[in-house]
Amino acid sequence: MEYIFERKINYYETDKMGVVHHSNYIRYLEEARCELLNSIGMPFALLEEKGITIPVLGVNCEYKHHVTFDDVIVIKVSMKEYTGVRITMQYNVIEKKTGETVLLAQTKHCFTNKELRPINLKKYEPEFNKKLEKLL
Repeated sequence: MEYIFERKINYYETDKMGVVHHSNYIRYLEEARCELLNSIGMPFALLEEKGITIPVLGVNCEYKHHVTFDDVIVIKVSMKEYTGVRITMQYNVIEKKTGETVLLAQTKHCFTNKELRPINLKKYEPEFNKKLEKLL
């Protein structure tokens, strides 16, 4: 399943050259990932209420094109891998007006309890596991 997230670029996210600073893309990916989880009934507030955190293990970004203030980006996010303990998300960020690919990325995460010890959602929270398996 691919989830589509749209976002308008704010002025404060640009650098002296008027281009979105590369570090902001990590935030955009997180926004898209959070909205995907919201859409399947797994908002972060509920995850935290159940004692589940999803720390980032790694980020890989390939910058293809720049965007500037007032541009609208479309982030297509999908789950690439899921084991119950680890999850890998992939992203394709596109400039809406031109259709040009701006960024290709992947983020890797694991599920942990409040003590930051890895957990297996298949056992820890079977309902969340079912929702995530449907994304594959």
